[in-house]
Amino acid sequence: MSEEKRIALITGASSGIGRVTAIELAKEGCTAIINYYPVPACEADAINVVKEIEALGGTAKAIACDVTKSEEVEKMVSQIMEEFGRIDVLVNNAGITRDGLLVRMSDDDWERVINTNLNSVFYVTRPVAKIMMKQRSGNIVNMASITGVYGNAGQANYASTKAAVIGFTKTIAKELASRGIVANAVAPGFIATPMTEKLDTEKIAERIPLKRLGTPEDIADLVKFLSKPNLYITGQVIGVDGGLVI
Repeated sequence: MSEEKRIALITGASSGIGRVTAIELAKEGCTAIINYYPVPACEADAINVVKEIEALGGTAKAIACDVTKSEEVEKMVSQIMEEFGRIDVLVNNAGITRDGLLVRMSDDDWERVINTNLNSVFYVTRPVAKIMMKQRSGNIVNMASITGVYGNAGQANYASTKAAVIGFTKTIAKELASRGIVANAVAPGFIATPMTEKLDTEKIAERIPLKRLGTPEDIADLVKFLSKPNLYITGQVIGVDGGLVI
């Protein structure tokens, strides 16, 4: 590993936005750490992402970890430090949906979304922030959502987590700025990923001023920019929604 090679940890990077983000960061010269949920299907996808990056001449490593479990996260971060010695970029991307109207939402649907979309952000950021503080540098990018800004019927759990991620991002930006660490949030609108496949995309597109859903590349481009060293932007929430919320 050259001294110039930056290390980027992307959670939930085996598919969707996380996958494309990892590939784009690798193109920028980062070693991409592909975190994936420890099940065979996700493992296969993560291995494919590593292969894609290597085929492009980049470097990557896949690491299984359930980011909703603090002890597993600590082991993952320790593994990265033992092998690479630093973490320069953290992209908290892991997320799920369990949609349903409030009065019909089960405890399990609420708790699973809270654990994956919010608790994991805390569990991963805490140990990584300690490393970045010692380095006196680092970029943290948290995946929020336009839903966390304006709400959405049938997504009380999801919207709550994304609104909380926004508050979390602004708070850690204030706490960590003196150590040269920046923290920002990306708030996607409707993006064409497996998470939106079941939706009526044509009807949704009509509500969007640009008349189309976004792509994972639209999000990855912004994450790539927010991951640049010496960035003079912190504590911001940037929407990528085609003008849906104006």
